[in-house]
Amino acid sequence: MKHPFLILLIHALVVSCSSSNDEGTVAAQEGHEIVEPSDGEGTEMENPVVFDTSDLENLPMDNGGSHVAHLKGSTIAAYGYYVYTPSDYSIDGPEYPLILFLHGWGARGDSRSDPSELERVLAAGPPHLIDTNNWNPSYPCIVVSPQLTVDYWNVDQVHLFIGYLINTYKINTKRIYLTGLSLGGGGTWFYVGNKGKESYAAAIVPICGSGYPTLLENLSSTPVWAFHGASDPVVAAFTENGSVPMVAAINELNPIVKAKVTIYPGVGHDSWTRTYNGTGMGTASATYDAFEMSIYDWMFQYKKE
Repeated sequence: MKHPFLILLIHALVVSCSSSNDEGTVAAQEGHEIVEPSDGEGTEMENPVVFDTSDLENLPMDNGGSHVAHLKGSTIAAYGYYVYTPSDYSIDGPEYPLILFLHGWGARGDSRSDPSELERVLAAGPPHLIDTNNWNPSYPCIVVSPQLTVDYWNVDQVHLFIGYLINTYKINTKRIYLTGLSLGGGGTWFYVGNKGKESYAAAIVPICGSGYPTLLENLSSTPVWAFHGASDPVVAAFTENGSVPMVAAINELNPIVKAKVTIYPGVGHDSWTRTYNGTGMGTASATYDAFEMSIYDWMFQYKKE
């Protein structure tokens, strides 16, 4: 049976976007840790949380790490992928947060048959920032960018892949974050929306992707910050389960953490560049949630219990 994501998005995404299953899963953590402000006045905040970085403060400073390509078939993972590890990363060292980036339609490829195909995932998002020496989040983290050879992100395969990463790298399983653009934005919605409490994600940032109504209950249990261009001609922001109706529907369910959506006036499908590199801060519509902090700092606020 085909995944509903393929049915909903493939007709739109074919015109856009930049560019063996492993059994090593680990039991999923459930719930999210939300830390109340110490002054007792947090109940009036839009999202009643403060930064909880106690497990991040002692991580070694990242002075420029290693970005390594693993071709499809070179590991037991279902995907070929790039992995970034911070400068002081060691298999015997501390555990790091993980950011998993799901690319868009144009970055698909099969590095098993052509190794250069994997370079397509470097065209956008965190792997692009890393590749161009513009990666500087507030805290060091592992970044993994898998590559699709097919037409959509299969949620079970993504889940197994995260399990493989947990078994292979020193990952803080309380701090696993998903983000993606277009096809990958939809994959981000669908991963948490289908996996629910089994999901590894502590928070997600879907960009210019669409979801589906059956995903809403599970999505209400995970912090969400969606981004979209108001003039997107490929994946509509305001209709067809785009970012605006998805976030509104999640908030109708009274989630513990209010879902956010940021809209860029006059921007088309590429709403991801300004979101990932932060240049979109201060340019978003005042009608929706402001873009006033790095998406990476926003993600680091949340962790699984």
